[in-house]
Amino acid sequence: MSDHSERVPGYRQIRMAAPDAPVAALADEEAWRARDAYPGILGGGGPVFGVAREREEGGWEVLTRFADPAPQDSRDTMAALFRRAARDAEAAGDEAARDEYLAAAGQLDWEAVDEMTVRGVRHRVVRAEQFIRTGPDGPEPPRPSDPDPAPVGRSHEVPDPVRGMVIDTLQATGMSEGILKVELLSLVRGPGGTPAGARADSLRAASTHPGGVLLPVTYMIAERSGDGEWEPVTGGCHTPQGARDALALDLRVMAPVLRRLDEAEREEYARAADRLDAERGPEAAVAGRRFRVVRIERLVRIGPDGPEGPRPSDHDPQPPVKVHDQQLREEGLVPDEEDDEYGEETETCPEVREMMALAEKERERRRRIEEAG
Repeated sequence: MSDHSERVPGYRQIRMAAPDAPVAALADEEAWRARDAYPGILGGGGPVFGVAREREEGGWEVLTRFADPAPQDSRDTMAALFRRAARDAEAAGDEAARDEYLAAAGQLDWEAVDEMTVRGVRHRVVRAEQFIRTGPDGPEPPRPSDPDPAPVGRSHEVPDPVRGMVIDTLQATGMSEGILKVELLSLVRGPGGTPAGARADSLRAASTHPGGVLLPVTYMIAERSGDGEWEPVTGGCHTPQGARDALALDLRVMAPVLRRLDEAEREEYARAADRLDAERGPEAAVAGRRFRVVRIERLVRIGPDGPEGPRPSDHDPQPPVKVHDQQLREEGLVPDEEDDEYGEETETCPEVREMMALAEKERERRRRIEEAG
C-alpha cells in the first residue's frame, strides 16, 4: 500500500498508534464498544472557548479551562493572563515586558480581539465543538476507564487535564479515538435552526479547518423530561465526580429555593443527594425526576494557521468589559462612584439569602464529614 502521508499537510493528518499501556488499551476497547451501544452523535449544547498560545516547537499550548460559553469570556481571561504576566515581568524588573502586556490587556478591555501577538508569541481564543453519543436509553454515561479520582465533595481539587495540553495533529491517538475524530470532522450543521448563519459557518469551517484534535472529555448533568428528551442541568465538569458534586449541591441548595420545596420535599431531595454521594453512580432520581451524568466529547478544528477561533454566528452577547461598563453608565444602570451618595450595600433578595444560608449549612456538613474521617 502506498504511503501518501508526506503529500498531506500535517494539520489534515490523523495519526493512530496501538495503545502503549493496559489502561490506554482498555479505554480504546471501551470507546469501540460505545459505537455499538451509543451509535448516535448529537451536538452537546453549543461550543465552548479557551485561550491557547503558539509554541515555537509546534502546536498550541492550552492556557485555560475550555468551558467559556462565549468568546468574550475567553477574551476577558486572556486580558487577565496578560495582567498576571505583567506583574511577573515587573517583579523581574523587566519594564518593557510589563508595559507590552499591560497595553495588550488594555486593548482587550475595549476591543473584541480574538488573537494577539505579545512578546513575539501569538495568543488566540480557541473554539471547541461539543458532542454527545446517544443510544436507545439516552446519552452515554461515563465509561469505566474514565478517570474519576476525587472523593465526594473534593472534585474541585483535581487539576483539569486540558490545562497545559498541546493542540497538535501530529500527536498519535488510539484507533477508536482516531475514528471518532474522523466522524466528528465530517459533521456539519443541518439546514434551518438557530443561530442564523450557523450552517454556513459550519460548512466554511469544514473547508478552512479540516483537521482536528480531541480535548479531554468533560461531563454534564442532564435531566430526562416528560417527553423522554434529556435536557442539560449543569456542565463543564472535568470528572464524573465533579458532575455528581454539582448535582448534589443543586439538590441540597438550589432546588429547595428555586422549586419552593416544603420541609418534607427538602428532606427527600437531601436523601437523594446522600444516595448519590454514597453510590457514586451515573444516575440519580428524586420526586419523579431522573438525572444522568453525561459524557461530552470536544473537538477543536485545525487549519493551516492553527486551531479555529470563534465563528461569526457564535453566541457572543457581551461587549468588552470597558465598553459594557460605559454603556451601562450611559443608560444610568450603574452610578458613578461620586454619584453614589448613600454608599450602602445593595439589599440581597430573600431567595439569595436563603441559598447562602443553605450553602453555609452544606459547607458545615462537609466539614463534619471530613473531620469524622
